[in-house]
Amino acid sequence: MRVSKKLNNPLAAVGYFFKGLGWLMRPELRPFLLMPLVINLLIYAVALVLGYHYINVLIAQFIPDWLNWLSWVLWPLFFVCFFIAGFFTFTMVANIIAAPFYGKLAAKTLMLLHGADAVMVVEQPIPKVMAAEFKRVLYLATRAVPLLVLFVIPGLNVAAPFLWALFGAWGMALEYLAFPLENAGVLFPEQKQLAKDMRLGSLSFGGVTMMGLTLPVLNIIVAPAAVIAATIYVHAVQENQSAN
Repeated sequence: MRVSKKLNNPLAAVGYFFKGLGWLMRPELRPFLLMPLVINLLIYAVALVLGYHYINVLIAQFIPDWLNWLSWVLWPLFFVCFFIAGFFTFTMVANIIAAPFYGKLAAKTLMLLHGADAVMVVEQPIPKVMAAEFKRVLYLATRAVPLLVLFVIPGLNVAAPFLWALFGAWGMALEYLAFPLENAGVLFPEQKQLAKDMRLGSLSFGGVTMMGLTLPVLNIIVAPAAVIAATIYVHAVQENQSAN
């Protein structure tokens, strides 16, 4: 699918993300936001508590008392390592659990875009939605592991953070574009192809979503906002295709 330059660019993608944030305030969407927000709050709270606990344990085991001052240096290092390993894990877990709710949120957003409730939405069974989410997780996990290995290879580890950031943006784009596309009956292989066809826009949208998910507290609302934004973005792409 050929995507117009007007839509396949960073400014457009970032603009849709912030539009999604704005739509969180719409009263019509509130009933569809409660469960995703609760799920994200619980998942990130667990991640924070576990991270704090295990970083403390690691520092206590490997740093003798007379080198306690080093903990101020090692805390940021351990935190970054934990974050790299755990970011995708907890994000994926949250999305797997919340997938059925995100699908309904995307469907309601599409109805609001059309200004009516009579919108064609392919109702996917919950097992099928969960299976699609696991397939996406497997696709991303098989590519994440080799990238993590780069962090411990001298020389190549210099490029590892940049490659990881690029991969993270791609992963987040696939995650959140999937919800409106599944409602349109578009399955994972076609989803990947569409994301590739609008690669610059996809990476920009995924990048700003990834950065939002790294913000403490605010990351709780970023995921549902990204679902709304992805729905608006995909709708704009499809409308543009219909017009051409």
